[in-house]
Amino acid sequence: MARQNTVFKEAYNRYASALRADEALPSEPEIAAQLGISRSTARAILTRLSDEGIIRWNKRQKIVLRAPNEEDFFPSEETDSLHNIIERSFMLRILSDDAAPGMQINELELAREIGTGTTSVREFLIRFSRFGLIEKRPNSHWILKGFTREFALELADVREMFELHSAAEFGKLPAGNDAWRALAEIKAEHQAMLQDLDKRYKQFSALDERFHLLIHGAAKNRFIADFYDAIAIVFHYHYQWNKAFARQRNERAIHEHLDYIAALESRDPAAIEFSCRLHLRSARQTLLQSLPQIATETAGAGGL
Repeated sequence: MARQNTVFKEAYNRYASALRADEALPSEPEIAAQLGISRSTARAILTRLSDEGIIRWNKRQKIVLRAPNEEDFFPSEETDSLHNIIERSFMLRILSDDAAPGMQINELELAREIGTGTTSVREFLIRFSRFGLIEKRPNSHWILKGFTREFALELADVREMFELHSAAEFGKLPAGNDAWRALAEIKAEHQAMLQDLDKRYKQFSALDERFHLLIHGAAKNRFIADFYDAIAIVFHYHYQWNKAFARQRNERAIHEHLDYIAALESRDPAAIEFSCRLHLRSARQTLLQSLPQIATETAGAGGL
């Protein structure tokens, strides 16, 4: 419900911002296709516009009475991009305990769960498929695939090249950049997690993703940003199949993150590179240590 509500608010803001007085609006299916959302979400948008007196809705006729003002929109902190909403829902699904190679992903089910249109979900999955981690099957189905040691090593190599560059760029950001405030918040969350690690260590994966995504963003490079999707899938999903020593792994990673953050705050290029390489080396080891279990589970599931 929370994800659907976010989709609704984001789509509502997008649609309302384009309305002009005296404009006649199209049908619900057309609005849904235009925004990449479900018909039910399109209907909810029209209902709110009508309730707020922005449109007059009389059966099939929908006329814009006035342009929306600032108070008519949902605040930015309550909305998110549709891509991020779909990505988050997809990640939550494959992070579930019963996710394994061979698991089916249905476009219609995923779209219904999110409250968006199947076209947006399909475009997202097609973009992911080029990494070889999911494979298209007939009738809107996809299969989650495992990966080989060679794939993992290649991905780790590219990740290190990209993150070393991004971390160096982060250290050059001006003092007033919003990224420093976001880094301070993430640092505080790491420290708070350490204080209650027994209860909170399973929440580390989401914090880990936020931290590395923030660093990658400093590069302002579209290829690095796009590649991060593959990084997120592998480093925040596959190695979680091996849950042995998860608390110890996460505790070590938190300390490495804090050292990494301190290096970024120092703006010392040598310290940044050292801390970045040290942490990524640990991440590579963690990833490779998970492969034997992945191979066993893949065999049990009937192969790749």
